[in-house]
Amino acid sequence: MLSELAFSAEDLALTRFTVSPMWEVVTSFRLLASGRTHPVHRPWLDQVRPRVAAAGLDHGLLARLVTPSGYIPDLLTPPADEPAPDLATELAAIRATSADQVRADLDLLGRSGLRHPVPDVRLDELCAELEAYWDLALAPYWAKIRALLDADVFHRARQVAERGTGHLFNELHSTLRWDDNTLRMVRRHCALSRESTGPGLLLVPSAFTEQVYTWSRPPESPQLAYPARGTGTLWEHRPVARAEAIAAVIGRSRTRLLTELAAPASTTELARRTGISPAGVSQHLTALRDAGMVSAHRAGRSVLYARTAIAESFLGAPA
Repeated sequence: MLSELAFSAEDLALTRFTVSPMWEVVTSFRLLASGRTHPVHRPWLDQVRPRVAAAGLDHGLLARLVTPSGYIPDLLTPPADEPAPDLATELAAIRATSADQVRADLDLLGRSGLRHPVPDVRLDELCAELEAYWDLALAPYWAKIRALLDADVFHRARQVAERGTGHLFNELHSTLRWDDNTLRMVRRHCALSRESTGPGLLLVPSAFTEQVYTWSRPPESPQLAYPARGTGTLWEHRPVARAEAIAAVIGRSRTRLLTELAAPASTTELARRTGISPAGVSQHLTALRDAGMVSAHRAGRSVLYARTAIAESFLGAPA
């Protein structure tokens, strides 16, 4: 199926980017639900899949709404009014979804061939699951993911400035083509046209998708989520630059802990890896957290610690 989205001068003026936590929720959950061992995301999958299963999220309400393929309810990815809304802002928008819109989304989901249609959705219950999934699967990694998405937006903005919007659209994905003021999309489902959607276009990079997703709910601008650049390097562990110099400033133990936090870990794991006592690890992590270099995220009975964007920059890693 070929979709065509025509652009007037106003539509081009209203085309913009956003970095969306909820788009990362739905695309990452779909990857988990697929059961695939993804060559790029395998480190993330190996860490997150057991946590999600232990929390029962792999067979909860979210799992019934975000299936391995097919339609994703529009209510899960509300349009953003800002370049980078936080999760709380997007959850508030989900809670504000009208009952009629929820029913329309569920009807469309039911028509997509589900074995067990979802009869109703309590938005507070859904948002609680979304928040729990975020805490387990994305919050500990958000500094890395957000840096990747921001870098993609920066690159695309430079493309527009240097070579124009047409070049941007032609480079987003192999299924997209810009021709005669029209964005043409080769799609198998969900035809999209300017007559059936609002003005402009909201472009959303995603670390977890290999395909293009679209969203349309007039009178809002349509959304187009596309694969972000550089995802292949997202989970690579690079050696810490200037480790000796950093150790002279914050100490060898804290430098070692930050090095080990290339992937999120608990106090127990860090103590086992480094040989530092659990009490010592806890003390150092508290100091690093107070300095804004480490964040803490509850995962069941454990607390996972992760490097922040400040720490990534300080260590000389991409941020």
